[in-house]
Amino acid sequence: MAFQCQRDCYMKEFITSVVSCCPADLKQEVNGKKETVKGFNVKLKDTILFPEGGGQPDDHGLIGEVPVLRVTRQGPEAVHFVSSPLEVGQEVPVKVDWERRFDHMQQHSGQHLITALADSLFGYKTTSWDLGRQRSTIELDTPCVKPAQLQTLEDAVNEKIQAHVPVTVQLLSIDDPAVEKVRSRGLPDDHAGPIRIIDIEGVDANMCCGTHVSNLSHLQMIKLLGTEKGKKNKTNLIFLAGNRVLKYAEKSYSTERSLVSLLKTGPDEHVEAVDKLQKSVKLLQKTNLSLLRDMAVLIAQNFKNNPQRGNFFSYHKKEGDNEFMNIIANEINTEETLVFLTVGEEKGPGLFLLAGPSGSVSDMGPRVLEMLQGKGAGKNGRFQGKANSLAQRGEVEDFLQQHCKHHISEKE
Repeated sequence: MAFQCQRDCYMKEFITSVVSCCPADLKQEVNGKKETVKGFNVKLKDTILFPEGGGQPDDHGLIGEVPVLRVTRQGPEAVHFVSSPLEVGQEVPVKVDWERRFDHMQQHSGQHLITALADSLFGYKTTSWDLGRQRSTIELDTPCVKPAQLQTLEDAVNEKIQAHVPVTVQLLSIDDPAVEKVRSRGLPDDHAGPIRIIDIEGVDANMCCGTHVSNLSHLQMIKLLGTEKGKKNKTNLIFLAGNRVLKYAEKSYSTERSLVSLLKTGPDEHVEAVDKLQKSVKLLQKTNLSLLRDMAVLIAQNFKNNPQRGNFFSYHKKEGDNEFMNIIANEINTEETLVFLTVGEEKGPGLFLLAGPSGSVSDMGPRVLEMLQGKGAGKNGRFQGKANSLAQRGEVEDFLQQHCKHHISEKE
């Protein structure tokens, strides 16, 4: 059986009835974390919400007022996951998220067109494809695509779009001889019902379950963004179709205007301006590192030259790194002096180094780590790591000073 969404890809609303509703769980990713959502699996008599398949993501939409979070296919049936139960037998309106649907139609039909012309022009077969949220990728069975070939392919697909080539859907029985002539990567094991053929007139006929435009002109245009090296001597071709091209142009223009304001140059000079900035930054970083090293030596020498110095030295600098702290520790005799150094935000994250007599450092290192809410390790009289917060730096100093005083009194 073909669903209503496959018979009429442009239908946005539909009335049908609920066949079944069962409790179910849905695993989904929210902000990078996998969560399990409790809800219900609903089967309808028919649906205009496309279930995931053929490289195309599922539709979103509403059944009545209930949002549909996922649509999957089980043999000849579509299963809709919803958060609230629906009454079996009741008639319900179904509404598709049209912006998402039409975007998928444009990308999927665009993929068919690019795949067909990449094959006819250069003999490059498509082995897989991915309809991404922002851009889509076609895996071509070739180790590389030359820039001139990429331009030829882009020109060819856009010529077909401008020619208003019709796209039709045919339903054939599985034993129809015409099926053998159609391009396909094979049917899924649980396929049921007639074979669905997407026919781009004079260009390509391909088995596909997805939703497509009825005319190539509805693609508006296709932009091939470039290629990336794929797996096993294959090439990934990255493309945008339809409204995604317009959004990409809008975003690019917005970025360009921001760069004009920041760099004080026209768009044609942006690359040169950024190159100069990078070279300047590298030079400044090199100079800054040299100054930090010199400063570290002077800080240590200043402590050593102080006749009133004790057996404890503490220092904090907002700008610095591990090398800065290690230079100071290397310049001071840490066999006799306990050294506590930090770099970073005064009450924010940073780095720390505790150096001194091995026994003292081993004893106090874990406590310092705990107070700074950090991670680190120590050996040979040094304990260092990352601090999530330097807010308790003063308390750490007091703790270490108390240890030093106690240590002196024990010697006396």
